[in-house]
Amino acid sequence: MPNLLGETSGLMAFVRTVEAGSFSAAARDLDTTPSAVSKSVSRLEKKIGTRLFLRTTRALTLTQDGQAFFERVGPLLRELDSSDEAIASRSAPSGRLRVSMPVEFAPMLLPGLFTRFAATYPDLHLDVGLTDRFVNLVREDYDVVLRAGEPTQGDLMVRPLADLPMVVVASEPFVTTWGSQRAAQVSAQDLARLPFARYVSNGLIAPVRLADGTSFVPSGRVDCDSGFAMIQAAMAGLGAAYLLRCLVAVELKTGALVDLAPHLSLPRLPFNALHAFGRTAPLRVRLFCDFVANEAKVLAAM
Repeated sequence: MPNLLGETSGLMAFVRTVEAGSFSAAARDLDTTPSAVSKSVSRLEKKIGTRLFLRTTRALTLTQDGQAFFERVGPLLRELDSSDEAIASRSAPSGRLRVSMPVEFAPMLLPGLFTRFAATYPDLHLDVGLTDRFVNLVREDYDVVLRAGEPTQGDLMVRPLADLPMVVVASEPFVTTWGSQRAAQVSAQDLARLPFARYVSNGLIAPVRLADGTSFVPSGRVDCDSGFAMIQAAMAGLGAAYLLRCLVAVELKTGALVDLAPHLSLPRLPFNALHAFGRTAPLRVRLFCDFVANEAKVLAAM
């Protein structure tokens, strides 16, 4: 691989083009012309000896080599872009903080984020995306994402925030319909025979896991891609639901849902913050993660 230390403009043009989707959009971001961006990318391609984009009159598409190159240099340029914060770490954070979190966590995290955190750091511009989809941090230009579950992207830095308790819940009418056993008497085998409102992601049904390592794939006629939908289905009596306890704390308190098996030990689900800045995350990211970690202590205690 040739020495690319002198190709900063070409690298920046390439990364901005991937993130923005076109030479024109990248040019606006870099305050230059589309022709200049295109020429910078062409010089970079010549330097490394491979095509990074497939160009047509209507589309600009990353090649396989281009995708691999972007995944390597994108985080490096993002880290370089924020390196001044490491030097000025005693100053207040400023600029844009772009984060993504699951929809279900919004009611629990956004009030504090938009009041206490925003008031403490008034120079931060908050850009918050709510989705259960695992976003591509680098390509979609997110600073940090919050996700529950084991992280699957090994090239990202993971900041553990909390381990959140799980629960199997159902409505009282559902319990009456499917058996007269009290919750304290429900076994793992009993649970496996019940219909569930199931969580399905990418066509795969999420299993119900027990703390002893065993699990089962639930049956049921309601499939959901969000915890909110599973809660609504459970409250309607359409099935049991295997959920984070913090998501149904209110329903459990009011009796809208009941804990089907409080005596069964269920594993806790990791709650993590992930970013692509390597080991020197910007100050704004570190402070955000510290804030969410403190908020997550409350969620873990629910």
